[in-house]
Amino acid sequence: IEADISVSTSTQVPDEFDRNVPRICGVCGDKATGFHFNAMTCEGCKGFFRRSMKRKASFTCPFNGSCTITKDNRRHCQACRLKRCLDIGMMKEFILTDEEVQRKKELIQRRKDEEAQREAQKPRLSEEQRSIIDTLVDAHHKTYDDSYSDFSRFRPPVREGPVTRSASRAASLHSLSDASSDSFSHSPESGDRKMNLSSLLMMYQEQGLSSSPDSKEDEGTSLSMLPHLADLVSYSIQKVIGFAKTIPGFRELTAEDQIALLKSSAIEVIMLRSNQSFSLEDMSWSCGGPEFKYCVNDVTKAGHSLELLEPLVKFQVGLKKLNLHEEEHVLLMAICLLSPDRPGVQDHERVEALQDRISEVLQAYICAHHPGGRLLYAKMIQKLADLRSLNEEHSKQYRSLSFQPEHSMQLTPLVLEVFGGQVT
Repeated sequence: IEADISVSTSTQVPDEFDRNVPRICGVCGDKATGFHFNAMTCEGCKGFFRRSMKRKASFTCPFNGSCTITKDNRRHCQACRLKRCLDIGMMKEFILTDEEVQRKKELIQRRKDEEAQREAQKPRLSEEQRSIIDTLVDAHHKTYDDSYSDFSRFRPPVREGPVTRSASRAASLHSLSDASSDSFSHSPESGDRKMNLSSLLMMYQEQGLSSSPDSKEDEGTSLSMLPHLADLVSYSIQKVIGFAKTIPGFRELTAEDQIALLKSSAIEVIMLRSNQSFSLEDMSWSCGGPEFKYCVNDVTKAGHSLELLEPLVKFQVGLKKLNLHEEEHVLLMAICLLSPDRPGVQDHERVEALQDRISEVLQAYICAHHPGGRLLYAKMIQKLADLRSLNEEHSKQYRSLSFQPEHSMQLTPLVLEVFGGQVT
C-alpha cells in the first residue's frame, strides 16, 4: 500500500506543476495554451466552444456519435467535438458576454495606461545630472587605485619601537583594535612632494602626477610609522587635488578659493575616501598586502591619539553601514570639497551655488536609484558634520606634532603646506 501511495503522489506532481511537461488540449490533443472555460484546451477548441455556446448551436453526428477527435479531423464532426468539450468539463457559465469582454479589455488597457503613467512619473536624472555623476565617478577611478600598488613607493611602514601610552590603550580596545592609517590610507597614483599646493593646482593633469615620493634620510625615533603615513597622506592629498579639478565649476573658481577649499577639506575628503578600504570585520583599513593593513595602533605610532582615532573609527563604521553606491560616495566627496564656509573662501555665493548643484544631483540620484533611501540624504549630510569635528581634532593633534622639529622634519612639504598654519 505504501508503495502505491508513493508512486501515485510522485506521478501527479510533474503533470500538474512541471512547466516543462507539454500541455495537451483535452479535446483534440493539440498543444494547449491554458485553462479555458474550466478545461485545458488549445485556442481552436476554446473558440469553437465559445461560438457554439453563444449561438446555442445544435449539431448532429453523421456517424454513430462516438467520433475520435484529433487535431487533424476536429472540423469534421462538430457534434462529437462539442460533446468532448463538455465531457472534459468545459462550462458555458465561464463564457463572458460581449459587454463583459469589453469591460475586461478596458480594464486591461486602463491598467497598462496606469503602469505607463507610473513609469513616466518615476524620478529620473536629467542628462546634465547623469553627466556630472559620470564625470565624478570617472575622476574617482582615475585618482583612487584600489590595487594600492603605489604604497610600496612610500617610506616603509615600521611598526616596532617604544610603546606609547596611546598605543597600549589602543591595543587593549577590542572594538578598535584594527583601524587604518587614519583613513589617510587612500588614494592612487603618486606625486612629487617638492611641489606646493599652488603649483599642483596649476599643473595637475587629468591623468595624474607620475613622479614618486623620495625617501627621507632620517626616520625619526619614537614615531616609527610617521614617515610612511606622512608619505601616504601626501600622496592622498595629490589625489584629492586631482579629483577636485574635475568637479564641474571648480576650475572656474579663483586660485585663492581653490586653495582655501582644498586646504580646509583635504583631510575630510581623505577620511571619506578611506572608507573604501575600511573593513567592518576587523575595523582596519586594508590597502593591499599585510604590510599595508593599518590599525589604530599603527596610527598612534604616527603621533595621533585616540581622541581622534576613536571617533574616526566610529565615523568609518557608520559610513560603511550606509552602504552607499559609488555614485553617492563620489557626490558626497564633491559636496564636502565645495563647502562655502571654509576659512579663506572669498566668493561664498559662487561656491555655495556649485555645492547646491551637486546636492541636488545627489538627492535626485537617491530618489531614482536607491530604494528605501528616504532618509539617506539627511544621514549623509550628518556625516559631513561629523567630519568637521574630526577635522578639528586632527588639526589640534597635527599642530602639536608639527611643533616638534624631530617629527615635523618627517613630513612632506605638501603636508606642511596643506595642514600648516590654519584649521583644516
